[in-house]
Amino acid sequence: MTTSQTAARLGTAATNSSAARPLRLFLGLDAVVTAANGLIYLAAAGPVGDLLDMDTTLLRGIGVFLTVYGLLVGLLARQDVPSAAATKVVIEANLLWAVASIATAIFGWFDPNTIGTVWIPMQALVVGAFAVLQISGLRKLGN
Repeated sequence: MTTSQTAARLGTAATNSSAARPLRLFLGLDAVVTAANGLIYLAAAGPVGDLLDMDTTLLRGIGVFLTVYGLLVGLLARQDVPSAAATKVVIEANLLWAVASIATAIFGWFDPNTIGTVWIPMQALVVGAFAVLQISGLRKLGN
């Protein structure tokens, strides 16, 4: 490889890294919000369960999932240029979560009270917004 080819590749890598900043930000925010939500469900399942009128065992299970998922998304966000395939998995998981949450609210699954019925679609909107932002960031990378 010639010096000019090496310089061109380094320039492309720097450009990709710069273009990846919005995606990394959106993945990072998703990771922080998701892991924090999971930790709250784990640490305060009783009070949160009382507030939402939901089963504490269910909330703890959701808390474990969200904490692990948030940590994995955080690892993805730390990459200079996050993997397109892994980012697409995160986007699809977020969209699935948002749709499942809306269905939960519409069909009254888990029988939450009014606060829970309001909370569920509100968090679905946040998760859906992360997916839309991540799609936008991925498109800026040409994927």
